[in-house]
Amino acid sequence: MIEVGPVERKLVDRVASGEKLHFSLIDPDKVNDLDQVEKVATELADAGTDAFLVGGSLGVTQNDVEEVVKVLKRVGLPVILFPGSIAGIARNADAILFLSLLNSEDLYYVIGAQMSAAPIVYRLGLEAIPTAYIIVGYGGAAGFVGRARPIPLDKPEICVAYVLAAKYMGMRFIYLEAGSGAPQPVPVTMVSAAKRVAKDRVLIVGGGIRDFDTATRIAKAGADIIVTGTVIETDIERAKEIIKRLKALGR
Repeated sequence: MIEVGPVERKLVDRVASGEKLHFSLIDPDKVNDLDQVEKVATELADAGTDAFLVGGSLGVTQNDVEEVVKVLKRVGLPVILFPGSIAGIARNADAILFLSLLNSEDLYYVIGAQMSAAPIVYRLGLEAIPTAYIIVGYGGAAGFVGRARPIPLDKPEICVAYVLAAKYMGMRFIYLEAGSGAPQPVPVTMVSAAKRVAKDRVLIVGGGIRDFDTATRIAKAGADIIVTGTVIETDIERAKEIIKRLKALGR
């Protein structure tokens, strides 16, 4: 069994205590001003976000990622890589979601990229968090680039099958992804069905979450961690309100 590192242990312990966590997703391809990134990150931290995810599906270089990570680490929260490709690996992050896109039709995204990345992650000493990545509905750039066959929104039983497969293969985190800017998020029926079988696995849900009501429904349905990205880019005040009110749920 892969050793559980300090970032994962802290997250798991907080989830086990009943907390609902929030991750802020920062896409290096959409960063034009690093000073602005630090300002926004500080506001998100003050609002209560629990960690930063850094990654994107297109236009990302290793240098881009390292520069963004360096800025985010000044804020004092865990910085976790969320790589869309091997170029998304950076030596200065705290951990990496070691993703396998389970419903990709291309084996490269299921195991090929992971095989190529593993020696790099090992050499850099990054904390790897084994994570099943499952694309739902719209899928966005992540689904397109990853050649996924997205799970239909009205087929929670298919999602359950993937979640069980991930669990039986030993993956400790499960990430349901509707896609950046998705017209609608992962349905609450799918989230609740996934959590029912995932049980002690950490369930992350992201994509299409633009308001507190949506975030609340998904969290109450069983998501342990809510991820927002697009709303941070388009409406930082709304993003902060989502975080503040979401964090109050677990108190």
